[in-house]
Amino acid sequence: MSGFEGFNDKVGFIWSVADLLRGDIRQHEYGQFILPFVVLRRLDCVLDPTKDKVIERAKSLEGKIGNVDPILERVSGAPFYNTSALTFTTLLNDDKNIRANLTSYIAGFSSGAADVLEKYRFPERIATLDKAGLLYQVVAKFADIDLHPDVVPNHAMGYIFEELLRRFSEMQNETAGEHFTPREVIKAMVHILFAEDEKALSGPAPVRTMYDPACGTGGMLSSGQDYLAELNPEAHLEVYGQELNPETWAICRSDMLIKGENPENIVLGNSLSADGQADQRFDYMLANPPFGVDWKKYAEPLVAEAENEGYDGRFGAGLPRSSDGSFLFLQHMISKIKPVHDDPATGEQVGGTRLAIVFSGSPLFSGAAGSGESNIRKWIIQNDWLEAVVALPDQLFYNTGINTYFWVVTNRKRPERKGKVALVDARGMASKMRKSLGNKRNYLSDDSIAELTRLYTDAHDLDDVRVKVLPNEAFGFQRVTVEQPLRRRWIISPEAVAVAAGSKAWSKAAVEGNPLEVLATVIDQSYTDERSCLTAVQDAAASLPPEVVKEVVKAAGVADPEAPVITDRKGEALPDPDLRDAENVPLGEDPDVYLKREVHPYAPEAWIDHDKTKVGYEIPFTRQFYVYTPPRPVAELDAEIAERESRIRELLGGLR
Repeated sequence: MSGFEGFNDKVGFIWSVADLLRGDIRQHEYGQFILPFVVLRRLDCVLDPTKDKVIERAKSLEGKIGNVDPILERVSGAPFYNTSALTFTTLLNDDKNIRANLTSYIAGFSSGAADVLEKYRFPERIATLDKAGLLYQVVAKFADIDLHPDVVPNHAMGYIFEELLRRFSEMQNETAGEHFTPREVIKAMVHILFAEDEKALSGPAPVRTMYDPACGTGGMLSSGQDYLAELNPEAHLEVYGQELNPETWAICRSDMLIKGENPENIVLGNSLSADGQADQRFDYMLANPPFGVDWKKYAEPLVAEAENEGYDGRFGAGLPRSSDGSFLFLQHMISKIKPVHDDPATGEQVGGTRLAIVFSGSPLFSGAAGSGESNIRKWIIQNDWLEAVVALPDQLFYNTGINTYFWVVTNRKRPERKGKVALVDARGMASKMRKSLGNKRNYLSDDSIAELTRLYTDAHDLDDVRVKVLPNEAFGFQRVTVEQPLRRRWIISPEAVAVAAGSKAWSKAAVEGNPLEVLATVIDQSYTDERSCLTAVQDAAASLPPEVVKEVVKAAGVADPEAPVITDRKGEALPDPDLRDAENVPLGEDPDVYLKREVHPYAPEAWIDHDKTKVGYEIPFTRQFYVYTPPRPVAELDAEIAERESRIRELLGGLR
């Protein structure tokens, strides 16, 4: 992973700064202090060759031009600059005023770099170190490390920064999972994402784009760049992202700065409610959005977009329940897919997008037919965008031990993949860690990642129990409503009268007298139809208002399988709501044929109310890979119980 000689020395030296912090700073907070100093030292080293020219040019522009950024950035040769006369080296000349001088030095940075340092809450970190008497020592320590680009190239600086980030994130254990996806998970996703495009990416200096709408510290974007560099050193992957948390945004943007990437491509904010890359399209997308996060607090603009823009917006297919916004991120990503077109020269399809997103198990099946989640799955699968779902082992992530999955979505499937979805079961591919990190007890080895990539790539040609390839229609079903005829008898029992007497209508009418005495002449009388019962109640208690009479008749109705079928005015049987049921019928099957085969043997009078039928989609991953294990034979269990009873008797005998 190092990519250059001296990698371990550089990382080890920076890591040793933690020794200065021990005792004054909490261990899980080390990264919050050390990472911004790494960024600051790198920026200082990058600007060193042109520092004097920038200061001279800045002085010449004073009072002449409002926006000096473009000019000074050209002079510095970087997308940032610093107009302070101070450097890391000269800061050490005045130990008494180190805090004031460091603050002044930071204030000299251009707005883009200063904004990153501000989001690190750098002034607060400086104050804490100064109060502990550590600020000068930390600055001196960083002044001793040479991070000039001619010593540490951009890509190598990225490796150093990401290795430090990984170590600090693992120290945080549970909290790390909020911002840090395990690198081996990202590696597996990236390998699979690029596996279909190795031929295209091996051409002369291809340029591609990648986007992460919940980029956190930028791990997925960096891993994408690393893997593409392995495939083709001449290739370039331009990365874009958006992050809600200011501190993790600062880390990601810092990574872009120190690697020489365009930091403006990393936007701060909520990608769902304030899209920072509106109207842009990308070649690849990766995301690990938060699981089960409530999105009610920013629902208003999303609901308005869904209602007003429909399929012209991002959420035309529907909105998921407010308690889990995972699908919102997938819909957002799909809106940024590039169109596919035929190459006139080769006749092959070009363009399009491939994306992978990490989900919990909920998006596979949550929501009944007709719900937002089901309609979103239906929209994706019917458009033939879902290429595969990969089940990962449990306990891979830092802040959750649950099973996770990643979906691969694309609008340019290979011909043999069209109209189909591959399910790949990698749940048994985990290796045990020697030491747990929060909830993370397992990891994917390089061999497991290679095997998983092979299963994915060759899925359509394999005879492997870990792979299922199913047609799109296999995930659809018809949710049909099965009705049975209403059979009722009306008995004005004391219990029915008590129910009617407790109704709002009875209370509002202020009926005088004991309810049983009011209806004494019809108590325990039985009627075969509702009209006869109604007439009898009216005759027995003429003073009762019509709404009270209806409550009595309603309470008197009881189910009776031997009673005649109740019909409407057309003579058609009325459905019994208490016997109403729902069945899931496979999408390609005639519901009436299903009814005759599966229902009529047990309810011969049942029928389907076709007006209530809804089409739903779900991905029953676990069901597809379920293997029946027969129970142990009774004789074997009896023998084991007898053997254990014998041992217990022997043990008890030894106590006497």
